Amino acid sequence: MSAPKRFPRLHILWTFARPHKGKLILGLFLALLGSAMSLTTPMVTKWVLDSLGASLSLAAPIAALLGLLVMGIVLLTWQWIMLGALGERVVLEARESMVRRLLRATIPAIAKRPSGELVTRVTSDTVLMREAASSSVIGLVNGAVMLAGTLVLMGVLDLVLLGTTVAAVAVVGLLFATLMPAIAKAQEQAQEHIGRVGGRLEGALRAIRTIKVSRAEERTADQIIADARHSAGHSIRAVRREAFAWTLAWSGVQIAIILILGVGAWRVSLGALEVSSLIAFLLYAFALMDPITELSQNVTSLQGGIAAAERIRGIDTLEQENTGPAAATAFAPGGDGAAILELRGVHAAYAPDAEPAVNGVDLVVPRRGHLAIVGPSGAGKTTLFSLVLRFLQPQEGEILLDGVPYRNLSHEQVRARLAYVEQDTPVVPGTIRDNLLLSHPEAGDEELAAVLRQVRLEEMIGKLDEDLSPTSVSGGQRQRIALARALLRTPDVLLLDEATAQLDGLTEAAVHDAVAERARTGAVVTIAHRLSTVIDADTIVVLEDGGVRAQGSHAQLLETDELYARLVEALSLAEGKSPAAA
Repeated sequence: MSAPKRFPRLHILWTFARPHKGKLILGLFLALLGSAMSLTTPMVTKWVLDSLGASLSLAAPIAALLGLLVMGIVLLTWQWIMLGALGERVVLEARESMVRRLLRATIPAIAKRPSGELVTRVTSDTVLMREAASSSVIGLVNGAVMLAGTLVLMGVLDLVLLGTTVAAVAVVGLLFATLMPAIAKAQEQAQEHIGRVGGRLEGALRAIRTIKVSRAEERTADQIIADARHSAGHSIRAVRREAFAWTLAWSGVQIAIILILGVGAWRVSLGALEVSSLIAFLLYAFALMDPITELSQNVTSLQGGIAAAERIRGIDTLEQENTGPAAATAFAPGGDGAAILELRGVHAAYAPDAEPAVNGVDLVVPRRGHLAIVGPSGAGKTTLFSLVLRFLQPQEGEILLDGVPYRNLSHEQVRARLAYVEQDTPVVPGTIRDNLLLSHPEAGDEELAAVLRQVRLEEMIGKLDEDLSPTSVSGGQRQRIALARALLRTPDVLLLDEATAQLDGLTEAAVHDAVAERARTGAVVTIAHRLSTVIDADTIVVLEDGGVRAQGSHAQLLETDELYARLVEALSLAEGKSPAAA
């Protein structure tokens, strides 16, 4: 049976370290050299004592001790720097891989997990994995070699004293083997709860205004702190067990030293052992704690690192979007009357056993013009956008872009023809320029200035390199920045989830002008929540229960569709207008 099959958890950790196996082998070689010099030091000390007893020159043994010291310093420094840098490279590569996979994952895959927990895997778990993937295995091998070498050289000095030492080491090893699994389990549970803390805290900070208005600060804090307390409880349990294990190990070695001293003195008195050999043996006994410490520390680090590596590799299970090049697909040039976007008998749900959110939708989006989508809550408006943007895959039916089925296109090919403005218009970390250039990084300053004027944000033209945060701009400014970003690309299809919801009357009129101008040269599809959007549209589609109920102009639908008339009345009342005026 192969090693990966026998040790699947260790194999997961090895996948992170494998690209650097050359450096790991060099690190192991340096560690073994350092251990060899440490093992040699007591023997050279015996040489010094024997030379002193025989009135011989001490120059050679003293020079040997100094040489071992200098070489040990050089090797230790080299190994430390190399393995430290290696650990940081392993962490960087893991973080780079996770960040790319997270941003390329499908929306449903990301939405299933709290974003704070995913952030914890990128930040905290990678730190736990660092030592395990870079130096723990080396430490284990080196510690084992050091322990074996120490015991062998002890046997060279005196077999009786060796038997006493082995008995103590065996007891310590048995205790460690008994306690380590419980320590590892406690550490794993602590890290799991830390991930939950990150998820809850991230969600709470996003909803901080709602929490404050609801006077729920303490209740929310208690929920987050509960996970933090669970994490602390597991960590304390691990610390207690580690302390117990270390105390037993230290006590075992100290008892062994006392026994060695007593038995050794007795054997010296019998003439069966030289004093210099007893001193060298005691030096090995004192040094015995080092390989035991190294072994136990690295076993603990390795177990924590394996648990972290498993959580990190969990990111690999996230379903990824198709971002690679699709088969050679050419978009046929369509005429003015050709559809840019078409949905044919589309059914979609958010889970295999869930009720359809969109049910048998047939819809044609003209190459030019403004199409508005209206309907009561739960009618399928957002789901329709998710399908068009390829956040969600249809279970039945087909979506075509410029006559080409989505199945023949990659996600990038589809989205290269679309632009999207979300209703809550989140701010992307960075400057105003960064936010505008997000989907069109090649745009110049003149293009940026023109599109800002188009959405009535002239005051931001001179502030392009200022940092942007959700609190530094109003909701209306944030919405217009998002619209400017979308217009900058001049997309074939502009998808707006009501881009005027937070605007005043004058600014809304300017934005309507910008949208109307875009509709003259391309397609604009709007989820309509305001009456002004409905009236301005060339075509209005009414959704109900996930299907298309009716479509036509505002005047036509007002006369022929009862649901649409009720929606218009509700919109009119919400905006303080009379339905007749609409």
